[in-house]
Amino acid sequence: MLFDLLVRNVTLPDGRANMDIAIAGGRIQAVEPAIAAEAGRVIDGEGFLAAPPFVDSHFHMDSTLSLGMPRLNLSGTLLEGIALWGELKPHLTVEAIKSRALDFCRLAIARGTLAIRSHVDICDDRLLAVDALLEVRDEMKPWLDLQLVAFPQDGYFRYARSAENLARALDKGVDVVGGIPHFERTMADGAASVRALCEIAADRGLMVDMHCDESDDPLSRHVESLAAETTRLGLQGRVTGSHLTSMHSMDDYYVSKLIPLMREAALNVVANPLINITLQGRHDGYPKRRGMTRVKELMAAGLNVACGHDCVMDPWYPLGSHDMLDVAHMGLHVGQMTGVDEMRAMFASVTGNGARTLGLDGYGLVPGAFGDLVLLQARDPIEALRLRAPRLFVVRRGRVIAATPKVETCLHLDGGMSRLDFTR
Repeated sequence: MLFDLLVRNVTLPDGRANMDIAIAGGRIQAVEPAIAAEAGRVIDGEGFLAAPPFVDSHFHMDSTLSLGMPRLNLSGTLLEGIALWGELKPHLTVEAIKSRALDFCRLAIARGTLAIRSHVDICDDRLLAVDALLEVRDEMKPWLDLQLVAFPQDGYFRYARSAENLARALDKGVDVVGGIPHFERTMADGAASVRALCEIAADRGLMVDMHCDESDDPLSRHVESLAAETTRLGLQGRVTGSHLTSMHSMDDYYVSKLIPLMREAALNVVANPLINITLQGRHDGYPKRRGMTRVKELMAAGLNVACGHDCVMDPWYPLGSHDMLDVAHMGLHVGQMTGVDEMRAMFASVTGNGARTLGLDGYGLVPGAFGDLVLLQARDPIEALRLRAPRLFVVRRGRVIAATPKVETCLHLDGGMSRLDFTR
């Protein structure tokens, strides 16, 4: 049989080595050793790691690459970032949002990220960001799966036209219902917003992804309401709680009751390690809280935990190049997850766990799945995390859409030259 692409001699995330991956018609046809066949293109994997594409489960594409517009976040805080975004919104145009988003998508693809869930602010009555990102979603579809969340940045009840704007955004084709209950004026309003938004999702047959308890306040407990509404409405598996940073500050007794409720609801959880470690604990002296949710405990309880990049060069975060290995690398440090299985779980948090959060079909390195993969200059997932390994090839539907030359360092010592290999 003649395949479109044959990637030979790779190691898979589960540890199988000397494997070949054959792709034809946009889908994986075989994953096995020494496939006896020809292909339109053959790549020698040299024993490096082939993984399914990276998945960013939480991002804000409408604000990305807007660093310095209209000014820098001098305090570096979450609230000043929200205020800055409010200052920028009146000056936004569809063209500017779209241009920045397309530039960002190219960065993501080069890093091997081929699926992104992006929240889009619907508290601009013009819905410019919604219109821009819907266009980006359609234009980038051949290369990247973009899922959009209708996000009432200024609060579903707190901003007067959020309900109307959210309905308009969903009618336009936005995929997921979002919320931000901890930003409402009262705890009661926050809980009411969770109920109202989950009911909207249930009525429309949509998924839910809420910014939930992005706070150092241990009494910010809206994830409890989110779990209860999920169970009440039969939305198990379709609801995501993002951030959940207040869990880092909660007492262990309450968490011992909360996590079983979350598991009963089959909640997906998304942590954002780069941003959580940067924005949380700002009011602390010492000891200073880390802020990231209880990733290790949630995973141990059987919940699906994914990670997101959240921001790249915007009012909330001045850094980033959209490297999901950076995200997982930070997450394992913040969560003290340096056990072998824990590090592999963090790699899964930016691959398979994210695909499950987004409900992606045809994901994975198995026959019948889409012919999407990334070849990393590393021998296994842990080494990929350690080195934030170069993406040698990024493949979409059996076609190479990004490539990076293998990185080699030459040392010139004592009059001689030697090559240094960081892999082990």
